[in-house]
Amino acid sequence: MQKGRTKQTFLTVSTGVVILALLGAGVVVAQQQGWWTQIEQWVAQTPLWSPDNPEKPENEQSQVLPLVSQSPEERAEELEAIALRNNASFERSRARYLLATDQLAAMEGGQALRLLSGLELEYPVLAPYILLKRARAYELTNELDNAKATLEQLISNYPDSLAVAEAYYQLGEYEPEYWEAAIAEYPHHPRTHEIVRQKLDGNLDQPQLLLFLVQYTPEAEEMGPILQELTRNYSDILTSEDWEAIANIYWEQWQYAEAGNAYAKAPPSSKTLYRAARGREIGGNTSQAAIDYQNLLAQYPNSEEAPKALSRLAAISPPQEALDYLNQIIAQYPQHAPDALLTKANLLENQLQDGNGAGKARQTLLSQYPSSEAASRYRWQMAQKQAEAGNYVEAWKWAHPIAINTPDSGLAPKASFWVGKWAARLDYGEDAEAAFNYVISQHPESYYAWRSASLLGWEVGTFTTVRNLTPPVAPPEYRSTPPAGSALFKELYQLGQDEDVLRLWYAEMGQQDGELTVPQQFTEGLVLAANDDYINGITSIWSLKERGTPAEKQAWQALRETPQYWQALFPFPYQELILQGAQQNQLNPLLVVSLVRQESRFEPDIRSSAGALGLMQVMPDTADWIVDETEMSEEYSLTNPEDNIRLGTWFLAYTHRQFNNNSLLAIASYNAGPSNVNNWVQRFGLQDPDEFVEEIPFPETKGYVETVFGNYWNYLRLYNPDIANKVKLASPQE
Repeated sequence: MQKGRTKQTFLTVSTGVVILALLGAGVVVAQQQGWWTQIEQWVAQTPLWSPDNPEKPENEQSQVLPLVSQSPEERAEELEAIALRNNASFERSRARYLLATDQLAAMEGGQALRLLSGLELEYPVLAPYILLKRARAYELTNELDNAKATLEQLISNYPDSLAVAEAYYQLGEYEPEYWEAAIAEYPHHPRTHEIVRQKLDGNLDQPQLLLFLVQYTPEAEEMGPILQELTRNYSDILTSEDWEAIANIYWEQWQYAEAGNAYAKAPPSSKTLYRAARGREIGGNTSQAAIDYQNLLAQYPNSEEAPKALSRLAAISPPQEALDYLNQIIAQYPQHAPDALLTKANLLENQLQDGNGAGKARQTLLSQYPSSEAASRYRWQMAQKQAEAGNYVEAWKWAHPIAINTPDSGLAPKASFWVGKWAARLDYGEDAEAAFNYVISQHPESYYAWRSASLLGWEVGTFTTVRNLTPPVAPPEYRSTPPAGSALFKELYQLGQDEDVLRLWYAEMGQQDGELTVPQQFTEGLVLAANDDYINGITSIWSLKERGTPAEKQAWQALRETPQYWQALFPFPYQELILQGAQQNQLNPLLVVSLVRQESRFEPDIRSSAGALGLMQVMPDTADWIVDETEMSEEYSLTNPEDNIRLGTWFLAYTHRQFNNNSLLAIASYNAGPSNVNNWVQRFGLQDPDEFVEEIPFPETKGYVETVFGNYWNYLRLYNPDIANKVKLASPQE
């Protein structure tokens, strides 16, 4: 077995010879009627490749890409028509490839072979994967020699392609040395990881393979037994670098105590010392944590972890010592001084009873660091106090600078919205309208943009009318091109070949050093979501806001200007089931999908700590009660999307009936229960629903309400053309 470098040499031979070379002389396929006969005639009469290399059409001009989201049955007829065109084209190639993959999924190897014959010549971007599919088709027709020969052809003709690892994986079923080659040559490839796990199955007494997984699959969910085996039985052979790799996995899995102990054995650095200390602190060993923090400060006083260590020392020390640590941060680390000043002010006021000192610290914060997040947090606290006392002018004075000084702060849309509310209470109508329009234009993704649009009279619903709206929904017709990855990866992604895409993505990213770029991290989110891992996909994209360098922030802001970014954050899977459940229960479908996104991130098997299950997080007892109350079938599964949405939408309609179709109270009840909501209504009243939301005493429920309605607004502005255009017109024009 050699990984050769021989290129294709048969491009000038006749079509018939090409067919024989590609299909093998021993191919025997039963004759079919209908369009398969047309395919045979077409293969005989049509050139298999074009020397002009057909040009790839723009996405909006493609006839194939809109078919990707359909089932094989739904798209078959249109794909067949495109595949039978006489002239070679990128679209014809795409259609043939999609049809072939559909046939392979249906275990129809012979039909797939016809579609794949010669396809790599006119569709070079997918050539290695065409050979992989052809090998699979040969397996299905029980032509194992041809399957093996095709995989060897892939290795020979495309030696630089990551598809070689796929070929090694499959060939290893015949000859074990191919698996060893995969481990040696493609350690980052997911197929190689599968090989290693198969070799470990039933025999963990292979420390080098265990360490291989620690190095190359640190984010895998099933790493617990691997780490346990290494730390318990092979600790004496682990290097300090091994311990750091193990510690990193523990840290990412939130096992901080274990991480702290492992970092203590890692090569010393500011990062490992800080994490060792923090892990031990979280694990309850504060005395050792304090020693570790002090060691970090002594060895790495100029590191980015040094002010973090001082902040943690302040948090675990007596008040006077804590004050000394905070003063050290203020004096030596200007970037961290604002938070330290605010913490110092609270410490002086609440624990040391020094109101004068607290006032000076806050004044320093406002005068020296007016554009800091800490200054905005303090301003908002003061604005709330003034508003509670009915001093709306003073509240406005405290809140207004938040939007000016910290426009990117999470408090900016909230402060701007309440400036508008307070202006309305003072009968400053034009000022109120200006504030609400400002929120929509500057923070169009926020919950407060929906509240602003609602108060401006847009047809977006209010808390009491949103249930009965049925806004038109227009999802994208096709997947946009990802901003990162190879041309091969991007084409497979657009064709919906999601399992291949996932493996290829991790193989490509594993080859690079360092952290993913912003476009790469976004693309990873797309890949995860495409494989139904919406929790990690959305998290990957959402966490882009935490990227720190100016270049990273600029790249993130550029992504935020694209519909693709927001549609990835607010996807719409299970659309038909959600629309059906909403219609049956007279619910706004976008309100339903918004609740599903918050409850489960579209994970059908997810289970809460309380035992709630599925997309809408229905409790089993509640489901049984719903079945008793209705004529629904007693046979159901809460992890079945159709059953879960059927039961969940009925219950959401029930909560609406309990509260006279007030969606604010119905959504709050879905989270906290009707008795709590009734108590809050009695305590706080409903004269101003925005005040009611602010008064909700359960932080989880308050956040839940704001998030669900924020989701609703984002689905509305993304998937409803009228509102999308209105928001676009409200946004500042360049």
